[in-house]
Amino acid sequence: MALIASFEEGKLQNIKLHDAIPAIYFCHELDGRKLLQINTMGRKTRDIPGKVSQSIQLDEDTAKQLVEILTRHFGL
Repeated sequence: MALIASFEEGKLQNIKLHDAIPAIYFCHELDGRKLLQINTMGRKTRDIPGKVSQSIQLDEDTAKQLVEILTRHFGL
């Protein structure tokens, strides 16, 4: 699990579309700090299907950064 501290733009030489998997999000407040946690679930073909694969957390600052990135990239 990781709390994202900041976003930095990178460049990929090659990109491919990954398999679609479900994600579950949780809204929490800890010590007066709002957090969003996103858990991605493993593919059905894994040894333990549906097991949490990755878990990331955003606080208010990194959530704002992500909204700005999404707005700019997707024109939302």
